[in-house]
Amino acid sequence: MMLVIRREGFEQKYGGLRYQVRSSFTVEGERREVLRDWHYDLGQIMWTGSANGWYFDWFGERVSTPVRYLVHTDGRVGVHDGGGTFLEIAPSIPALIESHALTDTVSTWDRTTAGVDSFALAEQLDGLTDIPETSGSTIRWRLSDNVAVEEFRNWSSDAPRPWRAFIWSRGESGRRQVEEAAARVAATPQTMTATG
Repeated sequence: MMLVIRREGFEQKYGGLRYQVRSSFTVEGERREVLRDWHYDLGQIMWTGSANGWYFDWFGERVSTPVRYLVHTDGRVGVHDGGGTFLEIAPSIPALIESHALTDTVSTWDRTTAGVDSFALAEQLDGLTDIPETSGSTIRWRLSDNVAVEEFRNWSSDAPRPWRAFIWSRGESGRRQVEEAAARVAATPQTMTATG
């Protein structure tokens, strides 16, 4: 019965919510922008969790994707990639929405494509403020006026789930800060073989 109440609560609070999230990337020196639609409508499937509680599906991002979007009865948001496990991606629906808002905000900034491990690069960036409204055990956002970092566990049932990062900069100051951090990472031999 608890699961039905949780599903009904999700439907009452988020059912029908729709928005678009902008993101951008550069291909061969040309900036491209992508709009992703998100729909907060319930699916039809429910599972018993391996530890505590239940989880159920919802539509999520409206693109062809290998994952199913889930909500656990404890509030966490996750995906299922066919591996039979709930994979947490955000601590809550509000945190996911806030993360999307930040992704949209930095879509006009330059996304870094440094030739070093993106997570190692993110660890070298200091002077950034943690954003607790978007962060949890599997995702973390940090910002300054000129640099933004989203660190997250890969959306895969491969174990262990590796950490990745997306990094954006704006203006000369942000670009220089990221370049200096990338140079420090490149000087460390064990991080040179990973990709960002």
